[in-house]
Amino acid sequence: MSQKSLVDEMHQVQLAIELIELGARLQVLETETELSRTRLIKLYKEVRGMSPPKGMLPFSTDWFITWLPNVHSSLFYNIYLSLKEAAGCNRIDAFVKAYRLYDEQMSLEKMEPVLGLTRAWTLIRFFESDLLQLNQCTRCTGQFVTHAHSPAQHYVCGICQPPSRAGKTRKAQRENSEKM
Repeated sequence: MSQKSLVDEMHQVQLAIELIELGARLQVLETETELSRTRLIKLYKEVRGMSPPKGMLPFSTDWFITWLPNVHSSLFYNIYLSLKEAAGCNRIDAFVKAYRLYDEQMSLEKMEPVLGLTRAWTLIRFFESDLLQLNQCTRCTGQFVTHAHSPAQHYVCGICQPPSRAGKTRKAQRENSEKM
C-alpha cells in the first residue's frame, strides 16, 4: 500500500469515526466515505458499543418546512453555507463543522437540538437535489429553508409570523405550570 493511499484511508477512517460520534447512520457513512460496509459496521460497533440502527432515512422535505424544524434547519444551513463559501471548506468538512457549531449553539442556549446529524445531512442532500431552497424573509431579511421553486416575493418566516400554536407543546406547558 502506498503512502498516499494509507493517508487517504486514515482520513476516511477518521471521518467515519467523527460522523459516528456525531450520530451518523450507516447510510450516511456509506455515502460520505469510501470504506466498505463491513468496515463501517465494525467501526460503528467500536465507537458506539452497539450495532448501527436499521431502517430507512427520512425522505420528506415537508419536515424541514414546519415551524420549529424550519428555524433550526435554516440556522444550520446558513452556517453550512458560510463555512463552504466564505471559509472555503469542502462539502463534508463544512457539513461536520456546521453541525458541530449548531450543536454547540444549542448547548449554549440550553436547548435540545431539533436537527439530528442524519436530518442535517438529508437537508444538504435536498438542497443539492434542488428540492429545497433559501428564501429571504421580507420582514427580517433572514434566509430560510423553503420548498424549491416556491414564490419568494412575499415570504415571511416563522420567526416573524409564528403559527398560533408555536411553542405550545405539552412539555412547554408543563414547564410553565411548574414555574407558577
